[in-house]
Amino acid sequence: MTTDLDAFVSGLPKAELHLHIEGSLEPEMMFALAKRNKVDIPFNSVGEVRGAYQFSRLQDFLDIYYAGANVLRTERDFEDLAIAYFDRAAADNVAHAEIFFDPQTHTDRGIPFAVVADGLLSGMAQAEARHGLTSKLILCFLRHLDEDAAFATLRAADPWLDRIAAVGLDSSEVGNPPSKFARVYARAGEMGLLRVAHAGEEGPPAYVHEALDLLHIDRLDHGNRALEDSALTSRLARQAMTLTVCPLSNLKLCVVDDIAEHPIGRMLRLGLRATINSDDPAYFGGYVNDNYRALIPGDRLDANDFITLARNSFLGSFLSDADVAAQLALLDAYAAANGA
Repeated sequence: MTTDLDAFVSGLPKAELHLHIEGSLEPEMMFALAKRNKVDIPFNSVGEVRGAYQFSRLQDFLDIYYAGANVLRTERDFEDLAIAYFDRAAADNVAHAEIFFDPQTHTDRGIPFAVVADGLLSGMAQAEARHGLTSKLILCFLRHLDEDAAFATLRAADPWLDRIAAVGLDSSEVGNPPSKFARVYARAGEMGLLRVAHAGEEGPPAYVHEALDLLHIDRLDHGNRALEDSALTSRLARQAMTLTVCPLSNLKLCVVDDIAEHPIGRMLRLGLRATINSDDPAYFGGYVNDNYRALIPGDRLDANDFITLARNSFLGSFLSDADVAAQLALLDAYAAANGA
C-alpha cells in the first residue's frame, strides 16, 4: 500500500547531494531576517511570498531567489539558515548532506566571503553535534557571470579550501555552457577540489558532454536531458556517473509537465546512478522526503527502487570509502528490518 511505502521511504537513511542552502530560505525566515537586519523586501506577507512561487522557467525562479537572498547579512544569518535546513534534513533521516552555496550572490552586494563561509560552517558543525548529520560544503560559481569573477571567488575562498570539498556551477544555464568555465575548473582540480556542475536541466545534452570532457566533473547535477542522447546515457551508466536529480524542482520549473512523467524510473532502468534531492526546497514545495514521496503514486517505483536511490546517494557522495560502507550497512539493516 502507498501508506506503507510512504512510511518506508520516509524512514530510509539517505544522503542529500543537491541542495542550495540559499534555496532553503523559507518565507517565515525571510521576513524574520528582513526585520532583524532592517532590510526592505518586495512582499507584504508570507502568503504573498508563497503566491509568487509560480515559475514557467528557471530564470523566473532565479529572480525571486536573488531578491530573497538579500536579507542574509550577518554570520548569524547564515548560521541560522544552515541550522534550519539541517534540522529539517535530520527529520527526513538524512545522514549526510553536501550543500551548495553561492558566494558571489553575497560578495557582489558587499557581504564578505568570511561572513558567509564561517556562518555556514558553524551551522554544519552544530548539525553534526546535534543530529550526528555529517556534511560537506560545495562552492558554486554563478554561470551568468564571467570566468574572471569565478577566478576571483576561488582566490577569495583560499583560506577555507581545507573545509570546502568541491566547486560547482549553477544559475542561468541556457547561453552559459560549461566550456565558459573550463580554465577555472582546471585550476580548482589542480588545487585538489572535486568538481560538479549543473548541466542538462534546461541546457542541451551538449552541455553534459562539455561538463564531462572540459570540466572533468566528478558528479552531474540534474542531467535530465542527457536521456535525449543514447550514447551519452550509455556513457554515464558505464562510468557510474552520479546524477543529482530533483523531481519537485523539475515539476516547478516546467522541466517536466507532470510528476507522473518524471524520468527517474527510466534512469534507473537504464542503469544510471540517479539520486533524489530537493534543490531549492523553500521555493519548490518540498524537502528530500517530499521528493521521494512524490514518486510513489502510480506504482512506477517499488521499495527496491527507493532503496537503490538511497544507496546511490551514499555511493555518489564525497564521503570516504569507509564512511560510505558504514552508511550502506545501516541502509541494508533498515531494509532488512522492514522486509525489503
